[in-house]
Amino acid sequence: MIYILFVIGFVLLIVGANILVDGASSIGRRAKLSPLVIGFTIVALGTSLPELLINVFASVRGQTELAITNVLGSNIINTLFIIGAAALLFPIIPSRRSMFTLVPISLLSAGMLMLFANTHLFTAQNAPVIDTIEGIIFLLFIVLYLLYSYFFSRKESDLIPDTIRIYSPLRSILMVLTGVLGLYFGGSWVVDGAVVIAANFGMSDALVGITIIAVATSLPELVTSVIAAMKKNSGIALGNALGSNIFNVFLVLGVSAVIRPLPFNSTLNIDLWVMLLANLVVALFVIVGKGNKITRSEGGLMMLIYLAYIIWLVLNNM
Repeated sequence: MIYILFVIGFVLLIVGANILVDGASSIGRRAKLSPLVIGFTIVALGTSLPELLINVFASVRGQTELAITNVLGSNIINTLFIIGAAALLFPIIPSRRSMFTLVPISLLSAGMLMLFANTHLFTAQNAPVIDTIEGIIFLLFIVLYLLYSYFFSRKESDLIPDTIRIYSPLRSILMVLTGVLGLYFGGSWVVDGAVVIAANFGMSDALVGITIIAVATSLPELVTSVIAAMKKNSGIALGNALGSNIFNVFLVLGVSAVIRPLPFNSTLNIDLWVMLLANLVVALFVIVGKGNKITRSEGGLMMLIYLAYIIWLVLNNM
């Protein structure tokens, strides 16, 4: 039964997040918020809600390794596999906002996570841990990111179509409440199932988090990015994936560390390096690469790197 609830939990997370975002966006439009503001707040948060709820439950229940590897795995698949798949379908030509905001800030978030996970090397800490103060710093950075993105993109606001559907006030509120319930039960069942799977198959919480859970929680980003690429709007895929990366580190890990300090297993430094290097690869392709784009061949290479990483990960944890 736990396996059935595990699968249902993921469905509830994804569906619940979508319903909540639609309901909250409708309320936002009724409150006269612009599509731009809604996009940078409600919709951006919605892409990271599955990771956030899983991490909240994992932190509260002491499954801190699961909380960290969930974010690591999601960001690696977002950067290498999802962006790579989108570029393979249609070359990614990034927008000005992606080049000068999302790419460097995503790289910054990866660098800060690596620094905070290893501050024990430079301080009197006895063991590596992402503590409450570092969690608060992450949360401050997500606020700064939202403010900067809003002011940086104000001149593009007229170019953003208003495609948000407006529902009645009662229906909007019911959608938000339904989405919250879906996220609550979905997050709880996924964490419970992950613990059982790890025990039954001799897998560590880290391996479950960085593979199964990371792939499942990244499905919304994958579907959105592939559809955008098929419509030759692959630049959206880059912004979607990197925006999710930023929220995962600054918001998801920030909240998790505030709830409970996150002990860091030093063996995960390899995965941290993979995440950091993946962001560097994207930065090189779109900022200093020829044509400032990610070509099909580069996208295919990124996907191959991700698959090689997963194979290495599984073989080293058997």
